[in-house]
Amino acid sequence: MSSPENQQAERQSWIGLLARSNPARLAALIPGPLPEHADLRAPEIGAVMVRGRVSTNGAPFNLGEMTVTRCSLRLACGAVGHAYVQGRDRDHARRAAILDALMQTEAAAELRHTVLDPLAAEEAARRGARAAKAAATKVEFFTLVRGEDA
Repeated sequence: MSSPENQQAERQSWIGLLARSNPARLAALIPGPLPEHADLRAPEIGAVMVRGRVSTNGAPFNLGEMTVTRCSLRLACGAVGHAYVQGRDRDHARRAAILDALMQTEAAAELRHTVLDPLAAEEAARRGARAAKAAATKVEFFTLVRGEDA
C-alpha cells in the first residue's frame, strides 16, 4: 500500500489534470447521466489572486485575479470530490469533482484507463506541439572573434 504522501501527490496530479482538461473532452469521456450525488458546495463562480515571483528566490507579488469555478460533492457511496477549474464553466467543475470522488472508489483503475490516461496523453501532445512551435522561433546568438581580440 502506498504512503499517505504518495496518495496525496497522486490525487493532486489527477485533480490538476482534470482542471486543465478541455471541458468538452471531459464531457465526452464522462457522458451523462452523472452518478447520483449531493452537492456539498454547488458549483459557484469566484475569483482568486494569482501570485508571481520575479525569480526563484524573488519576493512574491500579486499579478492579478483569475476567475475560477469550484465544486464539492458527495457520491451516494460516501466518497467526496472537489474541483477548482479556470473560468466560469459549472458543468466542467461538477464533472471534475465527480471524477475526483470516483477515483477514490473501486472504479479508480477503470477510470484511470478510460479517462485520465487519454487526458494525460492529449495534454502531453499539446505541450509537445507548443514546445515545438516555440523551438521553431529560437534564435541562436554568437560572437565573432575580431582581429584585435586575438
